[in-house]
Amino acid sequence: MSAKLEALQESLREVLVGKNFSLMCELGEVTVEVEAGEYYEVAKALRDHERLRFEQLIDLCGVDYASHAQRAGVSGRYAAVSHLLSIQHNWRLRLRAFAPLDEFPVLSSLVPIWRSANWYEREAFDLFGIMFDGHPDLRRILTDYGFVGHPFRKDFPVSGYVEMRYDTEQARVIYQPVTIEPREVTPRIVREESYGQVGHG
Repeated sequence: MSAKLEALQESLREVLVGKNFSLMCELGEVTVEVEAGEYYEVAKALRDHERLRFEQLIDLCGVDYASHAQRAGVSGRYAAVSHLLSIQHNWRLRLRAFAPLDEFPVLSSLVPIWRSANWYEREAFDLFGIMFDGHPDLRRILTDYGFVGHPFRKDFPVSGYVEMRYDTEQARVIYQPVTIEPREVTPRIVREESYGQVGHG
């Protein structure tokens, strides 16, 4: 492990003392995992403390661990994972928090800390159904407003629940149950009759 990563981990341990967190360093990347109740305060400390100064949120995404959660030894199904950058200290960090309830996943919004979290959290809500308490405008961003479900959840069907089409009699777009039959696609291999014979290309 490089001296730079060791210095970052030491700073994290000292700044976050008293918080319930775990610290991991794998493949040259540092991850801090916190409980949902301390997610906002830890994020604020990461931005504001002079020894850390993570001024920039590069990305925030939702994750659905589903049945993988028990094998991976993680504490829940849905998590928000943020990637942070300190320009002042030139180091990066991953921050992860699990929503306490799988049935209705809720985490604090990080928009008051990093404004760039706005659309990222909307995307995590739209695709994974993670709610962000305190978000100024939490609504769908990639799917249609009438969309049913959250398409990046592991239990969401590949063909979806409904499909839309234009109805000429009603002169409008309508939604109806999916009519696509599930099927297994087997690739068809076409070769010339002389394929593999000596003397032929």
